[in-house]
Amino acid sequence: MTDTSNTRSADSEARAPRQSRLHRLMRYIPLVAPVLLWAVPCWVLLYTGQNWSLAVILAGTALFALGLVGMPLAMVRGHGRRQQDRAAIVGDTLLGASWVLFTWSVLLGVLLRLALTVAGVGGSQDRARIVTWAVLGVTAVLLAWGYYEARRVPRVRRLDVELPRLGAGLDGTRVVLITDTHYGPLDRAGWSARVCETVNTLEADLVCHTGDIADGTAERRRAQATPLGTVRATWARVYVTGNHEYYSEAQGWVDLMDELGWEPLRNRHLLLERGGDTLVVAGVDDVTAESSGLAGHRAHLDGALSGADPELPVLLLAHQPKFVDRAAAAGVDLQLSGHTHGGQIWPFHHLVRIDQPVVAGLSHHGDRTRLYTSRGTGFWGPPFRVFAPSEITLLVLRSPHRPTQP
Repeated sequence: MTDTSNTRSADSEARAPRQSRLHRLMRYIPLVAPVLLWAVPCWVLLYTGQNWSLAVILAGTALFALGLVGMPLAMVRGHGRRQQDRAAIVGDTLLGASWVLFTWSVLLGVLLRLALTVAGVGGSQDRARIVTWAVLGVTAVLLAWGYYEARRVPRVRRLDVELPRLGAGLDGTRVVLITDTHYGPLDRAGWSARVCETVNTLEADLVCHTGDIADGTAERRRAQATPLGTVRATWARVYVTGNHEYYSEAQGWVDLMDELGWEPLRNRHLLLERGGDTLVVAGVDDVTAESSGLAGHRAHLDGALSGADPELPVLLLAHQPKFVDRAAAAGVDLQLSGHTHGGQIWPFHHLVRIDQPVVAGLSHHGDRTRLYTSRGTGFWGPPFRVFAPSEITLLVLRSPHRPTQP
């Protein structure tokens, strides 16, 4: 567990100007990224000493040019105003494939070529061709494996989380977290049902969904989301909005989750009582809610905790990990979040860290606040997960006051 309590304030001040510059730079990524993603592999695989025949060079260059033009067009048609699912699938798949190809073209194009040169393997042309075939082979293997990882039912990650203020009566409370299901262009109704079946085997007291249910409106993705109505919990099923709901008529998702028997915690809380002790379970809208223009939608922690006894421990649902600064300032005991996907496709997690304080796992903030960040249950966009496995999380809450076993 990472302890950031002593350094967080100073680090935040030091990072602020740097993050501001990075965010300004990121505005240009949609223009520059497609060119880099396709041009760099094209150069590494075709034009760095391989001496391919003219036919191979022309055919390969044409394929890369087709990807460079086709990917942005498909993304716009799939995720723009037209919302064409088939185009989204094509664009998303090309985006994931080009990212993996770009990454390993750079890594193997430098490291493997250097290793071959130091080892004295072959001539310059032989080394260049070995790099080409290695890049293509690694890319093919990672994409096949990554597709399997994205489409399978997530493994269950179990961990105990001790909360110093948790009463002994609540020791052993079982909290299941799912998040970032991202129902979308690829129909995953069957996958959704299997995820819910897995959740039901965990005998949860509380089941939480921390947002990004889907890409698309509730009406459009209803069939994929409907299995969520079968989830069982002995106490409650609770939900907060993610940023993607605000791209797709968020109020429709709030209404559907309510219809399916989940409690939308829109800046409010519930009380979980057991064994004479009480836990405040609160939730806030996503931090992007206020800019969405939807009346009444905003991340309002004071409203979520209004009326709650400040002496009681608080479990907070907030979609984005970066909300933890506000949670720590308010003395929240445990925040549950998603949003990051653990980076989804390595090494994208390095870019995620520009925007979020934590990519995955349990971390410590301020005097007492714990944050658990899930890698997510589904996937966004590219149907691949590479070195960032999805998860269903079972957190068993522990009290320091529980009786010791004889």
